[in-house]
Amino acid sequence: MASPRLGTFCCPTRDAATQLVLSFQPRAFHALCLGSGALCLALGLLQLLPQRRPEGPGIPSSTSRASASLPASARILRAAAACDLLGCLGIIVRSVVWLGFPNFVENISDVNATDIGPAAFCVGGAVWIQLLYSACFWWWFCYAVDTYLVVRRSAGLSTILLYPTVAWGLATLLCLEGGLLLYYPSVSRCARGVEHAIPHYITTYLPLLLVLLVNPILFRKTVTAVGSLLKGRQGVYTDSERRMAAMVKIRFFKIMLVFVICWLPNIINESLLFYLEMQPDINGGSLKPVRNAAKTTWCIMGILNPAQGFLLSLALYGWTGHSLDSRSARKDIHWESRISATEQASPSAEGSCVPREGPASGKVAGAGRHTSDEALSMLSEGSEASTTETYTASGPCNENEEAFPKTQGDL
Repeated sequence: MASPRLGTFCCPTRDAATQLVLSFQPRAFHALCLGSGALCLALGLLQLLPQRRPEGPGIPSSTSRASASLPASARILRAAAACDLLGCLGIIVRSVVWLGFPNFVENISDVNATDIGPAAFCVGGAVWIQLLYSACFWWWFCYAVDTYLVVRRSAGLSTILLYPTVAWGLATLLCLEGGLLLYYPSVSRCARGVEHAIPHYITTYLPLLLVLLVNPILFRKTVTAVGSLLKGRQGVYTDSERRMAAMVKIRFFKIMLVFVICWLPNIINESLLFYLEMQPDINGGSLKPVRNAAKTTWCIMGILNPAQGFLLSLALYGWTGHSLDSRSARKDIHWESRISATEQASPSAEGSCVPREGPASGKVAGAGRHTSDEALSMLSEGSEASTTETYTASGPCNENEEAFPKTQGDL
């Protein structure tokens, strides 16, 4: 799991609350972390397998799509997924070492040890896990900002270039600052009371609290702006637009639900441990319920923290995110195809196709609609609830052909 307590484990002299969770069934706990991490890592990689897309006239080939530049939202989601998987890998490696080499781990608590390997591994593993999960939180904050800016049509090249700087720069800065303050002047003398470790806890939980508190506000503002964006596309607010707005709202709700489920136990556990540290006797009989609650949430953290990446992939893509079946390919939105079909032709009373707008007005309308449809495509990309693809015929229309093929949701 990902907790600032991992850093304090490296101190030979630990506070009583840290020692409480560290000594609570260590082999069973690390086996739990290893099993949860390995399972979620495998499922997460499986969810990220490329999907097969249908090929046909007017539909870009897989090669051309792969070479096309990705929107900022797709880059952010890929970066966040990579941080999730690498952080989960760090938890797995750490659990393997603690289970497979108990003598190596015991040397961490040896103050007079001449071998710096155990302490270096402990510090390196804690920094690795904290840095990657902190960067993951910053990437998800950037995703919330980007969705709001795109819907408000305020995003540009400058914001796209700013996201990696914010995510990796702030994550690295906070991680180094917390680590240096915790391990100063040396690892063997890093435990000097609760006050000494507070900066480390703040730098660890600041990105998480930012996601839990600020992202819902940004998502709510985005959902509100989506309604206006949908009305502006056609000038009306039909059932299709209402379903689209509801789908975006559900998508954001599932993302925040995953964060609450995976990381609320960390906040509860840390609050309980800080409460125990403030008590004169942590082993008092009246504190037994608090100790049991701290141990329980500690084990829950070992299961849910590594599962964040897989659960977020379910929230974004559903169970068929890894499917190579052609049915899953029909779940993506291609708004540009629909708009181009609308601009080129409209059904007349006789069943023929006639231009809806002149060339000049078509360019102006197409530019505005392309911006709004790009935003909607970004918000609904990969969602199970998204509308199916719309394919338009390349040949001329006649009485027996429909100019606007029905989507699966309209059948």
